Amino acid sequence: MKAKKSLGQNFLKVEKYLNKMVEAGELTSTDLVIEIGPGHGDLTEKILLTGTTLICIEKDRELIPLLEEKFHNHIKEGKLQIIEKDVLETDPYEITKGKPYKIVANIPFYITGAIIEKFLSEKHRPEKMVLVTQKEVAERIVEKDGKSSILSLSVKFFGEPKFVTIIPKGAFVPSPKVDSAIVLINVSENINKNLEKKFFDLIHAAFAHKRKQMRSNLVIRYSENKVNVIFQKLDLDPKIRAEKIKIAQWVEAAKTLL
Repeated sequence: MKAKKSLGQNFLKVEKYLNKMVEAGELTSTDLVIEIGPGHGDLTEKILLTGTTLICIEKDRELIPLLEEKFHNHIKEGKLQIIEKDVLETDPYEITKGKPYKIVANIPFYITGAIIEKFLSEKHRPEKMVLVTQKEVAERIVEKDGKSSILSLSVKFFGEPKFVTIIPKGAFVPSPKVDSAIVLINVSENINKNLEKKFFDLIHAAFAHKRKQMRSNLVIRYSENKVNVIFQKLDLDPKIRAEKIKIAQWVEAAKTLL
């Protein structure tokens, strides 16, 4: 079945990389896994070989019959459930019945940020996320160039990201224009919801105008006194830019606003 460009479908076909995704998730027979956009079921098959219970969320209704036929036995045994829905409209607590879960998925590039934001900000968050993203996005998440961004800080607030491996564009059908990468996010169990709001308000204010120094951005949103407290507590250079500040410092800065 031909891939649909409108749904960002690029099917990962090389077994080596499918196996690396499963390995990164450290899947066992007691796990519950969500796969987003199973496509033709190549990754689905590898996940099911671990004995895990799997929930596939597929938006493309034309692929559902193919998947139901291919995995008829697993569905019959209760090891696989296929849900036809937009992943951004799903409630993870509802579909997992509140059970702990992991996400392992080759996701559409155009909604990478939305998927990461959705699941990390949910009350019922996954234990792990193993995702295929554009290589550039994966590098930004782990701050490969040493520079923070709203994306990298958002992920690091909720967990610990790890760059697993590069996937060449030729490993997909059809081939995307750029190389991809597997990124693993080990998600933290406990998040302070009050601190979460202060943290995200703070970093969005700090990165509002990239060419401005951090202080100039913050005084637009906060009082001079609050900004002074942040800079004094963290002993920051008055001319520092937001991209130079690391996650632990941002968390401490957010605590001054509680």
